[in-house]
Amino acid sequence: MTTDELTRLATLYYVDGLTQEDLSKQFSLSRAKIGRLLKRAQEEGIVEIRVKHHPRDTRDLERELIARFGIEKAIVSINHKDQDKQRELLAGLVASHLDRILANDMIVAVGMGRNINAISEHAISSTQRSSTFVCAIGGFYRGGEIMNADHISRRLAARFGGDSETLYAPALVGDPEVRKGLLNNDAVKPTLDKARRAHVALVGVGDINEDSNMVRTGWFSTDEIAELRQCGAVGDLMGYHFIDMAGRPVITPVRDRVIGLSLEDLKHIPNVIAVASENTKTTAVLGALRTGVITTLATTEAIAQSIVSLEDATRGQFFSQQSDVATQ
Repeated sequence: MTTDELTRLATLYYVDGLTQEDLSKQFSLSRAKIGRLLKRAQEEGIVEIRVKHHPRDTRDLERELIARFGIEKAIVSINHKDQDKQRELLAGLVASHLDRILANDMIVAVGMGRNINAISEHAISSTQRSSTFVCAIGGFYRGGEIMNADHISRRLAARFGGDSETLYAPALVGDPEVRKGLLNNDAVKPTLDKARRAHVALVGVGDINEDSNMVRTGWFSTDEIAELRQCGAVGDLMGYHFIDMAGRPVITPVRDRVIGLSLEDLKHIPNVIAVASENTKTTAVLGALRTGVITTLATTEAIAQSIVSLEDATRGQFFSQQSDVATQ
């Protein structure tokens, strides 16, 4: 059976409501064969099945996050013991949210990482739009598609409708002077300028530990991670904007070697959606919330509960640090 025929079969079953018995008669195939074809449709990505949790399960937590941190929206997924399934659950919720808010002529700045990539993999929409998905950071060949905003942007455009725009530059260069030249390059600057005009930004929140995905993919060495922790960094936004517990930038040489949007650029984007599904990122997410950059937080029930507890425990310390900075 061809892909077109398989799509028609799946549509009749999942959308039009025909039974397997109906399909068996219509296609002159056994019910067992119909069942195998429907399973194949799932395996090939023609059909994607989601189980949506009831919003009441997490509504109180979402309201708590909005009230505490002054964000506009919180998206909280129920907990799952399997980390990959947890990421998929959250990605599905964010993809559904994007499907509701995206409109024609919108620009979406796209970051990188496992959580952002998962959103593109789980995006489903029956509405085709003329949105533009533009890379917010250059490319990084190690780590595969999850470390390349270009792959993610292309998939989002294919799923939601519209175009994708590639940032023709590496994500990381060895010399700040090379970075400076690339930022003014005719093939790079227009794309970053468009990303700066985005209506929505999709960014990941990273943690600072030797077992992080950024270390495994070669983005940072374990020595660099150790140095960042000594400087007070607890996490990052977009993979290179390092922040401390109070949400203040931690200045590192890496920042001057990355081709992508700055933290200041993100502050001017109306809706910055930050996504984190790994339980190791609680402290990083709290620091990210305190930057004031995040508009929408997408995370898990476990992380949200931990953030609330940690915010209670560190609030006095946070305000004391703010006062110290103000008087200097």
